[in-house]
Amino acid sequence: MSILDLPLVARTRRNHGLEHATVHVLSERYPGIGIMGRSTPNCFYIYGSLTAEQVQSAAAEALARLRAGESHLTIHPGCGTNLVVSGTLAGAAAFAAVNAGRKRDRWENLPTAMMAATIALLLAQPLGPLLQERVTTNADMGAMEILGVWRANNSGLPVHRVDTRS
Repeated sequence: MSILDLPLVARTRRNHGLEHATVHVLSERYPGIGIMGRSTPNCFYIYGSLTAEQVQSAAAEALARLRAGESHLTIHPGCGTNLVVSGTLAGAAAFAAVNAGRKRDRWENLPTAMMAATIALLLAQPLGPLLQERVTTNADMGAMEILGVWRANNSGLPVHRVDTRS
């Protein structure tokens, strides 16, 4: 059994996939709306100016579409996984480039570090979605149920909690 199959991780991955699919559905329904999400093992959150009914309806459609085979909905370009991959690769490439010139002043290596970081960012573009697909999300909803959607208390940005069970 891999770490991805541990119950806590598996539930989080399914919720992350359903969160992404819900964001896709909401973006289709309300073009230009600013929304984001966050997942946990027992629920996911949708941040944005929406009603609980809008989020409930979108989550139900997202779950149905995932069950119908639309696994591509679990991959989202705005996912934090993409940012982590990009930042890690660019930072490591820049660090390596700056420290590669032992005899030169580190500032003289800055153009090389910038080039290395840029190349790393280009390489990261396909890696982030691949990591989402294979590690951070799961399109197989199994016996996933949406238990309900509630508006959570927040100090500014509207947020909805989508409770799930799988």
